[in-house]
Amino acid sequence: MNIAVIFAGGSGLRMHTKSRPKQFLELNGKPIIIYTLELFDNHPLIDGIVVACLEEWIPFLKKMLRKFEITKVVDIVPGGATGQDSIYNGLCAAEAYAGGREAMVLIHDGVRPLITEQTITDNINKVRAEGSCITCIPATETFIVRQQDDTLEIPSRADSLIARAPQSFRLADIMAVHRQAIAEGRHDFIDSCTMMSHYGHRLGTVIGPMENIKITTPTDYFLFRAMVKVHEDQQIFGL
Repeated sequence: MNIAVIFAGGSGLRMHTKSRPKQFLELNGKPIIIYTLELFDNHPLIDGIVVACLEEWIPFLKKMLRKFEITKVVDIVPGGATGQDSIYNGLCAAEAYAGGREAMVLIHDGVRPLITEQTITDNINKVRAEGSCITCIPATETFIVRQQDDTLEIPSRADSLIARAPQSFRLADIMAVHRQAIAEGRHDFIDSCTMMSHYGHRLGTVIGPMENIKITTPTDYFLFRAMVKVHEDQQIFGL
């Protein structure tokens, strides 16, 4: 069983929007999160979708699911105080949906609407083979890491990857590390791959599309709008 866990619990402060959170901003009359959900809803290997959403926006999301005929969403749960907590809430709902059956989960940002069907397939295949999968892109700029003694380390760009999403795991594995973190009072892991690595899990990787950006700023939104236009032109003109 393959379950997508989409977290959309952020308020979008960096987007500077006042009327609605970033995941509900619209392009061509469709909220960003619907663009994201359609990718998983249309994928033949995805059995169900769970969304962790800002609680006050859940009724609006349900309305949008009906309007855009998203059929695989099996549960919508409130987000938590942190991104880690929101993901955990979604994973608990995925665990309930799996009902004891072996499952893998693809954890994805609601504001990453530019992944591809192939990326989802690659994640599923990698988890089957290695137990985990982090979608990455090659590093195109130099990283500088500040050490505790204030010296700088510069990793080789050729050996560096940038983690994006989906980040995918066996459900039992990711649930175990979340519960361990909760038992230790940790709620500050920046993402799932960081948590899994911290608790000793080996991480598999796949290379995803460069355009798989997270829409968090106005510039990101303009890039998203441009990419949607490119995809529309490709369909119409066969470019």
